[in-house]
Amino acid sequence: MIYKFVLISNEVDKFMREISIDSEAKFIDLHNAILDSVKYSKDGITSFFICNDDWEKEQEISLFEMETSMDVDNYTMDDTVISELVSDEGQKLLYTFDNVADRSFFIELKEVVPGKDLQDAVCSASIGNPPEQYEIEDFSDFGKSASKSDLSIDENFYGDEEFDMDELDSESFSDLNFDDDLNNL
Repeated sequence: MIYKFVLISNEVDKFMREISIDSEAKFIDLHNAILDSVKYSKDGITSFFICNDDWEKEQEISLFEMETSMDVDNYTMDDTVISELVSDEGQKLLYTFDNVADRSFFIELKEVVPGKDLQDAVCSASIGNPPEQYEIEDFSDFGKSASKSDLSIDENFYGDEEFDMDELDSESFSDLNFDDDLNNL
C-alpha cells in the first residue's frame, strides 16, 4: 500500500511537498525523504508527532530513544513502521525539524493507494521553497562568553528606571511560604 503525505509550512506561503512512501516503510525513511525534498542537512534532532484533528500532539516518534517513564510508549524512527501509527486518510502529523525553536512541517495523509508497493520514498510533487532550516543566521557569535559589562545590572535591568533595589528584600516575601509548597510536591 502506498501513502501519499502532503507537507506544508506555516512559515512560507506557496510551499508544499508530496511524499509517496510504502505504508510498511519506517519513519526513518519518511524522515530522510522529507529532508531530501527540502535539501536540509541531516544533523538535527527531529521528531514526528501523531496529532489529533486539532493538531495537538499525541504520540512522539523520535530520532533517538529517549528515556521516559515505563507508562509511556517510546517509539523511534528506526524501529517504527509507519502503518503501525498511521492508517486513515486525513490523519495529521507534525514533523519537528528544529526542536530548539519548535519549528515543524504540518503533514497530512492525503491518499492511500491500495494494492501497490513502493521500494523507495519519493517526492512526487514539489511547490515553492521551504523555510530556512535554521533561524539563526549568524553563528559567528555562538558560544562566545559574554563580557562582564554585558552582564551588569543597572537601573534599567528590571524595565523600570524608578526601580529601587532596596524594595526587593526578604520582608517582601514574608507572607509566601515556600516550605509548604515544597512539602506538597
